[in-house]
Amino acid sequence: MQCSADSSKFSTDLPLTDHAQMRMGQRGISERVVAMVLRYGRTMHARGVGYRVIGHKEVVRCAERGIDVSEADGVHVLVAHDGSVVTAYRNHELRKIRPSKRRHRVYH
Repeated sequence: MQCSADSSKFSTDLPLTDHAQMRMGQRGISERVVAMVLRYGRTMHARGVGYRVIGHKEVVRCAERGIDVSEADGVHVLVAHDGSVVTAYRNHELRKIRPSKRRHRVYH
């Protein structure tokens, strides 16, 4: 994670899918916040997509360098393999991101 630039200038030329634009509008997440998450968030891979997340640790680390990303605290951005943003949502529980969905087998 890099926290070395001014957070007031973010590119809004993001490759957003129609679904991402609709969900961001419904959830009140701006393109500026998504750009913050893509730039400063940690990356996790699960269920065939990349998760970019800003949690409390990222907020603290960036604040130590003088960058305020508290507006994006708890925002998750799902990114497809081609780099397009699939969706964005708020959730402070990072443990919910699992490597794969676990299926329980039932033998009869």
